[in-house]
Amino acid sequence: MDCRIKQRDGFEGKIGELVSMLDYSRDVLLSDIKGLSQSDLDFIAYEGANSIGALLKHIASVEFVHQLITHEDRDLNEKEFSEWKTALFLGPEASHEIRNQPLDYYLNLLNATREKTLSILSSKNEEWLFEEGKWDNGVAHNKYWFWYHVMEDEVNHRGQIRVIKKMLLHKKES
Repeated sequence: MDCRIKQRDGFEGKIGELVSMLDYSRDVLLSDIKGLSQSDLDFIAYEGANSIGALLKHIASVEFVHQLITHEDRDLNEKEFSEWKTALFLGPEASHEIRNQPLDYYLNLLNATREKTLSILSSKNEEWLFEEGKWDNGVAHNKYWFWYHVMEDEVNHRGQIRVIKKMLLHKKES
């Protein structure tokens, strides 16, 4: 693991620094979930809570949606929405629908999504990162913010995963 934010080969300017941060965040997440069993991934601490597996699929879904928004300038189509909606919105459906998968399923999903992100980012220049838009409510945004949000969302859910792991450990010790 590299704990330096620095330019990455193959990425222009600030994009390389962003990739450095995305890589670090992902490396820590992968370390945190290493060795989890299917039952660990499916553990629900209390009614209405998310499992680690659901959070991992959510992380991949947020990254997928941000690929579409920033690279293709669009939102999910009907087929994509149907495929990703449970992971995106989590909630009660996620605890019933996102389960019974081994760790490799989630690792492959996270890796495939990240590989596409890196391919997209390697094809962009720094000006692209600062391209601006506005939501219907008038709030301005740029592509840099969208990718910051991908990382911020992952870090937030990594914290939840750590809490769930502690609850799981407490349950196993009881």
